[in-house]
Amino acid sequence: MRKMGKHIPGMIVTLVVLIAAIVFAVMLLNMKVVPTKFLAGIGLFMLVLVLIVGALVWSTDGKIRFVVGVMLAAVFAAVLILGSMYIYKTHSALAGISGVNTEVTEVGIYVRADDAADSVAATADYVYGVLTDLDRENSDKAIQEVDSEVGKSVQVQEYTGLTELVDGLLNGQTGAIVLNSAYLSVIEEMDGYSDVSSRIKELTVKKVETTIEPQEPENETAQNTNDGSVYTIFISGIDSRSGLVAKSRSDSNIIATVNTNTRQVLLVSTPRDYFVPLSISGGQRDKLTHAGIYGINVCMDTLGMLYNEDINYYFRINFAGFEQLIDALGGVTVYSDYDFDSKNETGYHFNQGENLLNGEQALVFSRERYAFTEGDRQRGKNQMAVIKGVINKALSPELLKNYSSVLSSIQGCFETNISYEEIARLLQQQMNNGGSWNIVSYSVDGSGDTQKPYSMSQKAYVMIPDESTVQKAEEMMKKVRNGESVSQEEADADTSAAAAADNDVQATAEGSTAAAQGETANATQDGSAETQLADGTVQQ
Repeated sequence: MRKMGKHIPGMIVTLVVLIAAIVFAVMLLNMKVVPTKFLAGIGLFMLVLVLIVGALVWSTDGKIRFVVGVMLAAVFAAVLILGSMYIYKTHSALAGISGVNTEVTEVGIYVRADDAADSVAATADYVYGVLTDLDRENSDKAIQEVDSEVGKSVQVQEYTGLTELVDGLLNGQTGAIVLNSAYLSVIEEMDGYSDVSSRIKELTVKKVETTIEPQEPENETAQNTNDGSVYTIFISGIDSRSGLVAKSRSDSNIIATVNTNTRQVLLVSTPRDYFVPLSISGGQRDKLTHAGIYGINVCMDTLGMLYNEDINYYFRINFAGFEQLIDALGGVTVYSDYDFDSKNETGYHFNQGENLLNGEQALVFSRERYAFTEGDRQRGKNQMAVIKGVINKALSPELLKNYSSVLSSIQGCFETNISYEEIARLLQQQMNNGGSWNIVSYSVDGSGDTQKPYSMSQKAYVMIPDESTVQKAEEMMKKVRNGESVSQEEADADTSAAAAADNDVQATAEGSTAAAQGETANATQDGSAETQLADGTVQQ
């Protein structure tokens, strides 16, 4: 019995280490990120260490050896427990941003600002104004909730356009209106309605949740040639205060064509004012930014129609939340095409060439458009430069220094419908192959015009697409998809003399309004009062 007793402490120590190793191994396998060859090596290393610990602590007779074994076991167990915690945190973070397939439409119930009603119940006898066609399904769902809340069916009056709907409320034809909250900023763009938010009062917001249906590829050639190494992803940049899943105008619209075999990424930015048919508008043209009001699928389908591409994945970026991630990374290096001072936020200067930016500086850089003659087009390029800087930093060994804080900052900043399994497979491939990626950016161009968009009740500034730049973007996407090389020099090469001439015209027009733009910058930055400017874009 005494002989057996001298082995019991060692058995307990060895068992504790073995359990810690098994838990670590199971969690590592469950994460599905580490390649098999690394898993085998890690497993073998842990087995050897467990055997060494077991041999050292097998008997208490050799006290020095036993103490050394216990100390080694304590260090080994601590490392395994800490590693398990990091694995759990990584798995939770990736699972939290992946496989998102729901959207929320925030539908507001509004009355006049001077109305005494302070709840939906107080509007039971009101006539409710709704839009005849635009976003009608969500309006009807909100009305059903109102009916349930007041205990009867409220009277409904239909209006064909946004301004007619608001006018009906303001002149007393209706007592309340039902309106997708994302439309408020659209209304504020129209002449005579910039102060609409101060003239109406929000009683409540009904959150209507919908499922984002997966898109089936229509391009058979792309479907047949894609061996799982090519991804075409819509990157939607928003500055939503309501969370990433809320439908809202997309402030930046980027298509990323990714070929994991050739390690190429092509980022194509499309200006928010691009005047294109929406997938739901029956051929009528609208500003691209308005597609976001109708959901992420409408954005993907609309851009797919423009570039003749199947876009099945999306990636939402909240640029306000982006600030946290960049700070967690320890800053990023961003290339600027110009030397400029920010007019959107005073006190910030950026040099032509490389700039090391913290989160706040990168956010100012990605929002700025007043300082450029190309306005929103240059802002799109700058946003791609920030994204490129983040990708490069995230793929560098420096990521390990700030790994924990980076994981904490991811949620609330990104969301995607790419499954966890696909993300894990891509991370596995990166760990297997290592090395850098070739990231090329390009922005399509166009010329300014005044037209009546599908989602608006009056004419507004729009950008007519320069088809030569659209065609060039389409050709480069195909090259990346087919495994051909695309360089930044190729993307930067001039495409259209017409576009260059239009830039000169816009430079003159925008130069004459630069002072006005600077004065309105602070008023419009928080997104609560958006003003239509000479280049036709609207501040976030």
